[in-house]
Formats: sequence, C-alpha cells, structure tokens
Amino acid sequence: KHLTLAGGVALNCVGNGHILRDGPFENIWIQPAAGDAGGALGTALFIWHQLLGNSRQPLPQDSMQGALLGPSYSDDEVAEMLDAAGATYTTYATEEQLCETVADLLVEEKVVAWFQGRMEFGPRALGARSIIGDARSPKMQSVMNLKIKFRESFRPFAPIVLREYVDRYFEMRPYQDSPYMLLVAPVREEHRLPLPVEEEGAFGIERLNYLRSTIPAVTHVDYSARIQTVDNQRNPLLHQLMSAFHQRTDCPVLVNTSFNVRGEPIVCTPADAFRCFEATDIDVLVLGRSVVLK
Repeated sequence: KHLTLAGGVALNCVGNGHILRDGPFENIWIQPAAGDAGGALGTALFIWHQLLGNSRQPLPQDSMQGALLGPSYSDDEVAEMLDAAGATYTTYATEEQLCETVADLLVEEKVVAWFQGRMEFGPRALGARSIIGDARSPKMQSVMNLKIKFRESFRPFAPIVLREYVDRYFEMRPYQDSPYMLLVAPVREEHRLPLPVEEEGAFGIERLNYLRSTIPAVTHVDYSARIQTVDNQRNPLLHQLMSAFHQRTDCPVLVNTSFNVRGEPIVCTPADAFRCFEATDIDVLVLGRSVVLK
C-alpha cells in the first residue's frame, strides 16, 4: 500500500504525481535529496544501524521532520550581523507579531525573503531559506524572475499550500502530504479561468500573457503546479505565517522559490541572506524575528 522512492529518478515530479494519482498505492514518500546527495544520508544510516548496531524503529510519520538538517543561527548572531552591516531593522517580541506583520506585507504584494531555523537538506527551498510572494498576483512571476532571480521571465514557480487546503486548490487527496515539493498535480477546475479565443493563436512564451487560474503566479501553461504542502508539525512558523495570510485573503497558497540568484547556491548564513537581499529587488528580509525593509 505504501511506496518509498529515492535516487535521481525520484526527482521527476511529474512522474511522481502520476504514480500517486494513477498507481495502486495509498501513499508514496520521496527522499527529499533523492539525487547523489542522498548518499550522505544513506551512509550515516548504514553506519548507525548496521555497523554500530543501533536499533531501527520506523515511525508512521515522516522522521526527517521536513529535512531541516542544516545549520541554524541565533537571534544574537542575526543582530550582530545586521548591526555590523549598519542595517535598520525591527525585531518583534513574538512570532505572532512577526507573522501578522509579514502577512500584511505579502498582501501588499511585497516580495519577502524568509530565513528561519535550520537550513534545508536537498535541492529545494522548503520554507527555511525561501523567497515567498502572493500567488494571486499576475505580476509576481515576472517580477521574481527578472528583478530577483535574474533569469528569463517565463520560468515557472512552485506553490506552497496549507496541507489542510491542498485538495481545494489541486487535484490531490484531502490532507495529501507533499512536504518536499516533489509532486506535480493539476490546479482544480474551479480555480481555472476561461481563456480568450486569441490565446489559441498564441505561440511559445506568448501564452504566458493570459491568466490561467486564481493563482496565476504558480500555474503552468498546462494548468499543473509542483506542490509543497505546509503543516504545523514540520514547519510551524511558516504554517502560522500562511494561516495569517489566509485569514486576510481567503487564499492558503503562496509562491515559494529558493533564496538565491541564478548561478549561486541557496543562502546558508545571515550574511549570505543580507548580501543577496542587498543585490536584488527583494522588498523585505526576515531573519528570525528581525525584519529589514528595502
């Protein structure tokens, strides 16, 4: 009833979606660093369990806890870096105040760099080193591509969606898990928009000039989307932020892309994040509970 996938072939998000929808399995789980990098994880597990003889107790839920296995930085380290850079910033007393403030900025169609906790392991930004924005915005895709990622305007972005609403926006099962952005599914019919007649005559990237859904920034020309679900166990702070955005907009979906520019790795340290923020048109930088406005 259950299938686990790993290896480079498991990074084929479209194929994974077909296996889940059309195959005989109730659930599939895909190792988030399914390429060669996953060998490091396999080596660690092999040594721990087979060479050192430690017992293995499989859990019914995802033991990787969102793949947040990288380094993290304290509020004091963030403040030290921002002060050394001469930055003007506001530090909020609570996570609730932080999320309420950032949700308001997202509603204003600000592009937000979100740097929280331990860095993700694997090729995807999963909400610890991410750039996020309003998926309802018709201009968000081109703005993020041209002014932040410095790449072609047509490049698609992926949605993050509150797991409890995933089946309302995408053709997936209720509460279907896709925590590592490794499943592609179609946008549901009720969220698709009718296309004008002239779209049929459009060619290539001209087709991107027509809005296809209520979440155009994450809807590909074939109405598909590469989905990451966000729940309160793996990433409670991002879930809290998205819930605040949902309360304001009735939309549980945001754009999520990796916090970097083309040709560079995802940022790791607060200094990396500030450097990337300064070099792009990102509007807001959130480092822990500290917020820097451009």
